[in-house]
Amino acid sequence: MPDTATAARSRIFHELDFDKPGKQIGYLRVPQSRDGGAWSTIEIPIAVINGGKGPAVLFTGGVHGDEYEGQIAGARLARRLDPQSLRGKVILLPAVDLPAALAGRRMCPIDGRDFNRCMPGDARGSFCQVLAHFIDSVILPQVEVCVDVHAAGNSMEAALSTTMHWVDDPKVMQRTRALAENFAAPYNVVFWGVDEGGTMAAAAERHGALTISSELGGYGRVSVDGVRVAERGLDNVLKGMGMIDGKPDTSQPDGGRTRHMEVRDQKSYLFAPSDGLFEPLYLPGQRVSAGERAGYLHFIEDWARDPMPIDFRIDGHIWMAPGSGRVRKGDVVAVIMRESEGV
Repeated sequence: MPDTATAARSRIFHELDFDKPGKQIGYLRVPQSRDGGAWSTIEIPIAVINGGKGPAVLFTGGVHGDEYEGQIAGARLARRLDPQSLRGKVILLPAVDLPAALAGRRMCPIDGRDFNRCMPGDARGSFCQVLAHFIDSVILPQVEVCVDVHAAGNSMEAALSTTMHWVDDPKVMQRTRALAENFAAPYNVVFWGVDEGGTMAAAAERHGALTISSELGGYGRVSVDGVRVAERGLDNVLKGMGMIDGKPDTSQPDGGRTRHMEVRDQKSYLFAPSDGLFEPLYLPGQRVSAGERAGYLHFIEDWARDPMPIDFRIDGHIWMAPGSGRVRKGDVVAVIMRESEGV
């Protein structure tokens, strides 16, 4: 049985009819009392494009506010998608955590939470929890496919990739892999994350939706290639599901196809052993080997102290490279992906 918090009725209100044919562009209004605004709301952009009979999909961006590619691609798709040429329903939330998106931050400036650790939410909780509860209880039960577009934000830069979780059902793995191949980023990474239970992807999986995410840039900037891959990927998903005309364009610049990779265990993550200034010696996508020098941790405030060398623990390719410069003890300074072992 669900607990009373997650089963409670949402406090969010809106004027959308999710079953109405046509295009609706509006807002989810999240109550947010503040100094100077006792009855204020935060308005989260949402579009519902309904072309009638067919599948239902959810596209999200801006779950982290410092990840911009999904915000751009999602908003552009919402404006240009014609319900007359659509078979099925598309729900778009291009800037899920709007306060974080406006601030260019990963964490929500209202409640200090990472939205992507808040699912399934709490109807009586803080801003992110209330919004997560609405998405989990109202939107996710409607859809068969969820694509949550991420980049690596201010702290990292990622090799352009889709991501998917490992699940025990081989048929679901096969269908999810096919969905990622249709999206057609250069890499698709099956990964075991550090803390995945409260993510949008995990919530969608609990509702039985086929689910992929992505990592399409980082370093706190808008990636030219990341936006291109995101826009093509969203169109490809709709084409692959037969929701719009055309065949998915799965070509890659090198003439190949999406490379299937995996982040299998914690050895794939390289953590900073101390606070300092990290100097990486690699770039995303680069091949590296166990024992090879990953970089140096510098202690600029302590002139007499030599930089601390940090070495890779396993062979593979760089999936995530650091972007912040200054790191704290326990921060990730690299994530290694390896060729998939048949998943």
